[in-house]
Amino acid sequence: MKLATVKAAGSTHFGAVVKDGFVDLSAKFKGKAVDLAGLLAGNLLVEAARYAAEAKPDFKLPEVTFLPVNPRLDMRLFALGWAYKDHQLETGKEAPQHPNMFSKHPQSLVGHGQPLVRPQISDKYDYEGEIVIVIGKAGRQIPAASAMEHIAGYSILNDGSIRDFQKHSVTAGKNFDASSAFGPWIVTRDEIPDPKQMVLTTRLNGQEMQHSSFGLMAWDLAYLVSYVSIFCRLEPGDAISTGTPGGVGARRNPPVWMKAGDVIEIEVSGIGTLRNPIVDEQVASGTARANSLTTA
Repeated sequence: MKLATVKAAGSTHFGAVVKDGFVDLSAKFKGKAVDLAGLLAGNLLVEAARYAAEAKPDFKLPEVTFLPVNPRLDMRLFALGWAYKDHQLETGKEAPQHPNMFSKHPQSLVGHGQPLVRPQISDKYDYEGEIVIVIGKAGRQIPAASAMEHIAGYSILNDGSIRDFQKHSVTAGKNFDASSAFGPWIVTRDEIPDPKQMVLTTRLNGQEMQHSSFGLMAWDLAYLVSYVSIFCRLEPGDAISTGTPGGVGARRNPPVWMKAGDVIEIEVSGIGTLRNPIVDEQVASGTARANSLTTA
């Protein structure tokens, strides 16, 4: 099942993406869940899948605007650095002894199809295609042996990075407003029985920039979930982004930076394609906004 959060008919809806459109689960689960995080927390996936299989779509896909998979401002996204050997080599980093984690803030995320904003202050705007674990079951100090049971499914992240500000701090470089994308949807774990078989491909304006099997990622998924749960309780709707393979723009010769008019696509077999256009930031009255930015 593919679960998404969208805007349609002037309101926010959560539901399932099916062959013929979008099945709205918001009304069906009224009183039980107000969003996807609540659906996961309520252990309602089986009921949701049954309803989605039987119901007619409420909206055609061209009628919906995708939001980040979990658009809540209290969502935590834990991101992993230097997780693929080829990316370690191209950045000159030694293989880390422990997962190198940083946080992505919700304001940095947009949904599938929505513009990513290149900030005025920098022209060193880079892409990083990543596969995301979405947590479905809460837990603290989760044993690795049972950690996979806490995964609801998988999604895609474009970890947009402002490389000169990343030299100031990882937090600064990774959290510019509307610089990253998360989506289009969650594919539930039952549909991807062997995550190592997933293949990630990043394309900039149709040109392949990254291509890697997920099996080459350095850390075991169960270990990652267990590791993050050591220092904080994981909640349904939280996410762990598993790092990017080699091929980032900053390490090319010459470097390749994203600019207005570009289109960046991250395709993951078994999940789909996260696609976003790039626009330049405009600053008016002290407020950042994007050229032609569609209000979600």
